[in-house]
Amino acid sequence: MNVLFLCTGNSCRSVLAEATFRHLAPPHFQVMSAGSHPTGFVHPRALALLKQEGIATSGLHSKSWDALPLVPDIVITLCASAAGETCPTYMGPALRAHWGVDDPAHATGNEAEIQGAFQDAYRIIRWRIETFLALPWGELKQDRSRLQAALDHIGERVA
Repeated sequence: MNVLFLCTGNSCRSVLAEATFRHLAPPHFQVMSAGSHPTGFVHPRALALLKQEGIATSGLHSKSWDALPLVPDIVITLCASAAGETCPTYMGPALRAHWGVDDPAHATGNEAEIQGAFQDAYRIIRWRIETFLALPWGELKQDRSRLQAALDHIGERVA
């Protein structure tokens, strides 16, 4: 099962999701992140947060959805602009879900408020990934409509 986390810039939320998913998922899942218009860098606060959580950051980089090593089975968008974009045709029959999360890279305020925005985004992403991984995969792998409904339901909830 190949899972793609997608944002426009692929510098913060989708990278947080990729690293967290890789950290938590069993080996039969493959995970990637990408952006439709990648920034070319990973936000330093996202990297610092992952390290603080004990999650490996090696190999993380901002990349285009045109350069994916695998065709995704599931595409999860984390920002509204990526959710509204047309995915490349090679993604074909991939299931798509939107798990919108406010972009902490645009947070303003004092240091504690900005750090809080990153913590909130991470908490939501991690909870949704944990919920995703706890799904009854033996049943859902064979029922795309139930899997789609489960993915959509996860995106509607916040933790």
